[in-house]
Amino acid sequence: MRSEELFKEAKKYLPGGVNSPVRAYQPYPFFATEAEGSHIQDADGNSYLDYCLAYGPLVLGHANPVVLGAVLNQMSRGTAYGVPTEKEIELAREVVDRVPCAEMVRFVSTGTEATLSAIRLSRAWSGRKKIIKFEGAYHGAHDYTLVKSGSGAVGLPDSPGVPEDTTKNTVLVPFNDEEAMVEIFNEMGDEIAAIILEPVMGNVGCIEPQEGYLRFLRKLTQENDSALIFDEVITGFRLSRGGAQEYYGVKPDLVTMGKILGGGFPMGAFAGKKELMEMIAPSGDVYQAGTFNGNPISVTAGLTTLELLDDTFYDDLNSSGNQMRRGIQDILDEKSLNYQVAGLASMFQIYFTEREVWNYADAKTADTVKFSRYFHQLLKEGVFIPPSQFECCFLSTAHSSEDINTTLEAIENSIAMAEKI
Repeated sequence: MRSEELFKEAKKYLPGGVNSPVRAYQPYPFFATEAEGSHIQDADGNSYLDYCLAYGPLVLGHANPVVLGAVLNQMSRGTAYGVPTEKEIELAREVVDRVPCAEMVRFVSTGTEATLSAIRLSRAWSGRKKIIKFEGAYHGAHDYTLVKSGSGAVGLPDSPGVPEDTTKNTVLVPFNDEEAMVEIFNEMGDEIAAIILEPVMGNVGCIEPQEGYLRFLRKLTQENDSALIFDEVITGFRLSRGGAQEYYGVKPDLVTMGKILGGGFPMGAFAGKKELMEMIAPSGDVYQAGTFNGNPISVTAGLTTLELLDDTFYDDLNSSGNQMRRGIQDILDEKSLNYQVAGLASMFQIYFTEREVWNYADAKTADTVKFSRYFHQLLKEGVFIPPSQFECCFLSTAHSSEDINTTLEAIENSIAMAEKI
């Protein structure tokens, strides 16, 4: 098998044979050669219906011709300048027009840079050090948020090399738990610079906020002069034109974005109230910089993508999501399995647990052995999803109703295989 040979070779030069740990699974990952629309091909000649979609950016599917055309045109004019371009203004204007909390924007290269910078900015604005994040949430691979639960609320390093002096300022709270959050603020509210959260937890599978929870967080942070940061790297421009904050009607102080914003190219951003954003250098003293900030290729791809995301786009994509989730639920009902079908809009996942999933502890009750069998059977059936129970699956406008029906047949077979002892 070509992918197997490539993996053996890759392990000689790349740690674990991959460039991101989420891409690793047993016995070896397939190696992609090309992709178009709803399909991705591997080095062994197999084609898969793709619901990983590079972990979310490809909301228009692979190799969208309109986006590619714009990018190729930009590439002929240059790939990086190191000076401003007019398109940066156009994309910033589009973000401000769409996203409720966005009055000014700083473009960066990754979601990790965006969340790190938003946290730094919130600390500078508040004059405080501590931040609150939710158990199981992922906000990029930087020290402030690579934190796991300790004996108390204050987190411990979740990776060697992360100093405890860094994580002592990160407080962990269960998602959807108002009492736990109130308790933390009663104890140390005057020390909290910000709450950072994914409005929909897309890195623990797919966990929605309970009714009123986001409004509760908004009220609590306002009462305590803390910043509310929505990490919309996943949900930004996917749930609605203005992201999760428009979808749920709750406006944070700052928002971080990525994935769809770059149209399939490396891109991140943070945005928010003008009074906060003007604290960023060079207009203010909070330092942030990057060689590829506002890179013309990524900006072109992102601007072209957003121009295609109109009301019809969201209606069609949400309809596809409903078709997928209803179909999965029908399969589970027919098999008398009480597993949890999660998701909204164009996001979906199955938790192999009978427990309703509202936070990380609930998600951890899922049977990951069954999920692994499910994942590998789906590959045999020609369907590719993220290989972890704790990731989200995505739809694009390239996925047809026929694609979804084919996928549901594969899901039915794969659930049956997962149930075999």
